[in-house]
Amino acid sequence: MAFDIEMIKKVYETIVERVDKAREVTGKPLTLSEKILYAHLWDGTASKAFVRGKDYVDFAPDRIACQDATAQMALLQFMQAGKSKVAVPTTVHCDHLIQAKVGASADLQSAMNNSSEVFNFLESVSNKYGIGFWKPGAGIIHQVVLENYAFPGGMMIGTDSHTVNAGGLGMVAVGVGGADAVDVMAGMPWELKFPKLIGVKLTGKLSGWTAPKDVILKVAGIVSAKGGTGAIVEYFGPGAVAMSCTGKGTICNMGAEIGATTSTFGYDESMERYLRATDRADVADAANEVKDYLTGDTEVYANPEQYFDQVIEINLSELLPHLNGPFTPDLATPVGTMTDKAIENDWPLQVEWGLIGSCTNSSYEDLSRAASIAQQALDKGLKTKAEFGINPGSEQVRYTAERDGILNVFEKLDATIFTNACGPCIGQWARYSDPKNAPKNSIVHSFNRNFAKRADGNPNTHAFVASPEITAAIAIAGRLDFNPITDKLINENGEEVMLDEPTGWELPPKGFEVEDNGYLEPVEDGSDVVVSVADDSERLQLLMPFVPIGDEITGAKLLIKAHGKCTTDHISMAGPWLRYRGHLDNIANNTLIGAVNAFNMKTNFVKSQLDGEYDAVPKTQRAYKAAGIKTIVVGDHNYGEGSSREHAAMQPRHLGVAAVLVKSFARIHETNLKKQGMLGLTFANENDYDLIQEDDTFNFLDLNEFAPGKPLTIEVVHPDGSKDIVLANHTYNQSQIDWYNEGSALNLIKKENNA
Repeated sequence: MAFDIEMIKKVYETIVERVDKAREVTGKPLTLSEKILYAHLWDGTASKAFVRGKDYVDFAPDRIACQDATAQMALLQFMQAGKSKVAVPTTVHCDHLIQAKVGASADLQSAMNNSSEVFNFLESVSNKYGIGFWKPGAGIIHQVVLENYAFPGGMMIGTDSHTVNAGGLGMVAVGVGGADAVDVMAGMPWELKFPKLIGVKLTGKLSGWTAPKDVILKVAGIVSAKGGTGAIVEYFGPGAVAMSCTGKGTICNMGAEIGATTSTFGYDESMERYLRATDRADVADAANEVKDYLTGDTEVYANPEQYFDQVIEINLSELLPHLNGPFTPDLATPVGTMTDKAIENDWPLQVEWGLIGSCTNSSYEDLSRAASIAQQALDKGLKTKAEFGINPGSEQVRYTAERDGILNVFEKLDATIFTNACGPCIGQWARYSDPKNAPKNSIVHSFNRNFAKRADGNPNTHAFVASPEITAAIAIAGRLDFNPITDKLINENGEEVMLDEPTGWELPPKGFEVEDNGYLEPVEDGSDVVVSVADDSERLQLLMPFVPIGDEITGAKLLIKAHGKCTTDHISMAGPWLRYRGHLDNIANNTLIGAVNAFNMKTNFVKSQLDGEYDAVPKTQRAYKAAGIKTIVVGDHNYGEGSSREHAAMQPRHLGVAAVLVKSFARIHETNLKKQGMLGLTFANENDYDLIQEDDTFNFLDLNEFAPGKPLTIEVVHPDGSKDIVLANHTYNQSQIDWYNEGSALNLIKKENNA
């Protein structure tokens, strides 16, 4: 039986009335995305039609999911909210703090030894506040959510950008910062600008070497890393219906890499099969009762151009396998066209590692199809030219795959089976003793992101994203430009052989099986549970409320003008820094150390206007804070792309940065800045970015008139005394301006609770 089945049944009991009313007030047929959005309005039944991309709307999500790295800060904030229990079903999943090095057992034990303080904290907080807890080794949050919690027509938020994975089971599932999650945990509405809608019509059918992963790799190449910003991507058509549920999850998962609010698919038979296979027949039965309300209306899919803001059509029968990268997940290259492109760009053609797993591609189906390639290598006398690593998605997947002999196939090829955790996907990979000085090389993986230093800390690692099947083939061949559709390999006997097309199982033929899934149910009454944080802890630190920045910012200095791509990895790196995710002051020592200074093209090397010396960004900023001087950060397009980690907003806030002024924001990061009481602003004229000089001072001339829809005026004073006036746009509504005035959204929650 499913978790929270009564909650799911209540959603289905109201969805018919709410969707029918939404059709009435909008006067048109509805997409699936609109049905779910209107069915989850905070005020219940719709009374008006919302304008996409303009109206801020309050929603009532059904549940929350948190991973251990972000859960620390989210729960530290929730502890200040004055609540005795979370208001909606919530879970914590320990998957980020396990480093891949030797193999599953040793790595898991090492994590338990090194991070027991954090795990114990998360377990005790979960127990106290009624939160479900998934132990280290239980699996990757998004695979576990798909197996246990996701349900068609539901709405979920999660403190990880790849929460969107649950769209594979027909949800609107959105990655958010911890402060957003805290609002909902505390019984408050969740605010979101009503998204625009991108429709992707899938015709034809996947076959041969082409996999669901190639759909999103293709889409990323079409729309770019910011093309989905502010939009929900809804997939439909015969190609969508013919695809497995976990394949749909893969596509939705990587929708985060195009900046999409989320992605989703309509309820169909593949979802029903997956629900029943994962012991949720009760959910499938309930969904079948309202199945017409769990997909887009027929008229919408028949004439998508009338109902979506943008429509993309992909014929799956013609789609080729892709490799995306390096250094960005939207640089798409069809297999078979890599040689010239790699030579032209000086990408190493030799591949050193092939990695399969992550929340994107670690299902039973993924492992079984990759294993079919590995088995061929064994049968045809081939050995892997690259090293091979596997991260199963959950203990249920791992146990079942081991039972069915799948993991043994990989092990016969000398693959390393890592823990059921994120591992190399998020930089938790002990590949090098000195990653900063490691050699130039190429790797291929089935992960979702491939920013510089993302996997192994080596800026010279060229990481390419591919399906598990292509990753396996390239690991065997050892070459980036290997095309398994046409290319031959030489086996141990000197014979030419070719790899056949992959095969696999959508679901395990013998069913899923697991001995211990790693779940701990919270006690019914957690009032007696004590949560302790040592004063001298290096890993955890109780939070102090932020002080309002105020309506007067004058004499502010430039901390850094970031050049080009500045993701949340650049603002707050993962990897070894994950150990400090629960200690704001300690992790603040990595603030913006990966951002490229536009004035010298170096990282972590900025000029201080206090003494004219160059030093590390955090050290320079701490000196400004000690001197009582506010600062601003200037950035390029899609600033804050990538992970949902709110540390990228909390750290600058903690260190005294008052405003971030950029050409454009990634959605989650902009919201995180607002939640923490900072100014997130965009240039009204993008070319004004070029006006900013290294020794500039900033005076905000009309911040005392901060209001929705009214740009702010900034006087930029240059070193020679000359001045420029820069207009800065913003998207703050009055509620968000209230967050700013109170110092943070959490401060406002506490104030209202104490009123």
